[in-house]
Amino acid sequence: MAATARTADRLAWLDALRGFAALCVVFDHGSSLLLTPVRDLLYRGLNLGQYGVFVFFLVSGYIVPATLERKGSVRAFWTSRAFRLYPLYAVALVLAVIGFLTRHGNIAGAQREPATSVFSWLLMLPNLLTGPNVPNVTWTLSYEMVFYLLLAALFSWNIHTYSRGYALSFATAAVLIGGILPMAALTRWAGHYGHGWLALDTIADALIIAGIALAVTDKRRPARIGASVAALTGLVLVTVNQGYPYAWSGCVILALMFTGTVIYRAEQGQASKAAAAATVAVVLALTTFAGLWHGRHYHAQWQYQWASSVLLAAATFGIAMAARNRKIPRAAAWLGLISYSVYLLHPLVFNAYRSIHALHRRHPMPAQVALFAAILAVIIAASAVTYYLVEKPMQRLGRRVAGRRVAGRQVASSPSYATGAGSRAGERADAAGVSVATARSTSSSSAVAGGSGGSP
Repeated sequence: MAATARTADRLAWLDALRGFAALCVVFDHGSSLLLTPVRDLLYRGLNLGQYGVFVFFLVSGYIVPATLERKGSVRAFWTSRAFRLYPLYAVALVLAVIGFLTRHGNIAGAQREPATSVFSWLLMLPNLLTGPNVPNVTWTLSYEMVFYLLLAALFSWNIHTYSRGYALSFATAAVLIGGILPMAALTRWAGHYGHGWLALDTIADALIIAGIALAVTDKRRPARIGASVAALTGLVLVTVNQGYPYAWSGCVILALMFTGTVIYRAEQGQASKAAAAATVAVVLALTTFAGLWHGRHYHAQWQYQWASSVLLAAATFGIAMAARNRKIPRAAAWLGLISYSVYLLHPLVFNAYRSIHALHRRHPMPAQVALFAAILAVIIAASAVTYYLVEKPMQRLGRRVAGRRVAGRQVASSPSYATGAGSRAGERADAAGVSVATARSTSSSSAVAGGSGGSP
């Protein structure tokens, strides 16, 4: 028990980082309603929402590959992802619909194309199937899903450790082709030829679902084929069919996520620290330049915001990592635990605030601060409720289901796995290319290894 507590403390820095990033996104959305003078001052050089999202993607790239490799099974990985992400995602969608029906929110036009919306939500890919992002922050989950698809495919082919090459490839692509990539090209093509969005969504969902279904068989050839089909489908969508925000966003985001993986591999001794540092520097330079170059038609303030968001997100991650052995305040780590709920629920709370017109009169600054603090308290309280009633129980169930499947597969394939849970965990980790120490430290913190990664 003491060892588990010490390990949780060592990983608390990731939770604290996620909680901090979630608050940045909350401020980004809330400051358009309240504290606008503060927003105007801060946003002269930094877009806090964009900055927070980039921090999330770095965190996701750092921890999610470790989760997959620790499990040593694509089936267990997808099982844990499904139980971790989908229950609260479904709750957020239901709450958004209730808010719309009671005139306390909106669902971004989904009421006009309900079937199309449902199919775009099915695999959390609304932003890549140009469906409505409901709640509006779920556009980031589309990129998380593509990252998972890529990780599963790379792991199936046993080429998942070449993280530096993947990070550099996506960063280079962001510069070379990021500005000329089309937005919603497949959707426009489907509409032009009379096929409609629903047909496109159905085809994309079918390819990815079929691919995942084959990948989770854990049989080498079908798994590789299935994982590849799913990953290629996701890669096509993120390349030519984004709905928001910029044409180069997909390449930049994937570059940042794989950069997080590069840092993880260097920390675990799986890659040279000098080579990893050089890779991080090059990726940051390329992704910063990609935004400045392709977004040069935007105003200077936007360019400052882009550069500061990328570079400060990396600096924040680096500072947090450097301080990882220091004691992290429990409140900060706890906020990271509930950060996925904070992320998904806060737009719904702000939508409800917008619907109460009596609150929209001009308030003096002290009243705005008090009102913003009250709304934040509501967001955190609601997020705590959904974490303890939805997220945590479903995470626990997902770990049991995934663990049962992995254990059953290993016992059937090798009698030696029947001797001792500790040796099974260590051997699984070694087989996946992760050290025994890494496996133990990762598995002992459900908040991090079982968490959502980048998207809180």
